[in-house]
Amino acid sequence: MHLVPADRAGQRTIDGHRVCEAIAAIGDAEHVRAWAERFALLADPGRLSLLLALHRTGPLAVTDLAVATGMRDPAVSQALRLLRAAGLVAGERDGRVVRYRLVDPAVAEVLAHGVLGERD
Repeated sequence: MHLVPADRAGQRTIDGHRVCEAIAAIGDAEHVRAWAERFALLADPGRLSLLLALHRTGPLAVTDLAVATGMRDPAVSQALRLLRAAGLVAGERDGRVVRYRLVDPAVAEVLAHGVLGERD
């Protein structure tokens, strides 16, 4: 049980080799925390709808996203601020219009796998 941290080394295990495999699968605590934060952002139906729309269509403006998702412009803007701060989306200005796009490749991959019911 070479992967068991020193503070847990004295604890009894039933399948020690599987414990090591489980520890390896969990990996770095920071990586787990980052994914937990991503999933927390995905847990909101409004934010998830925005991400699905951006993933499928590419860059869209706030008003277009509001129409597509059935949300109000201020709610879309607030959700995009959170998604932008987390590094999931980025905005590109074109005159007075800002179009947002999905930039997190890990989230794009999750959405692309159809786990969320995305249609081909």
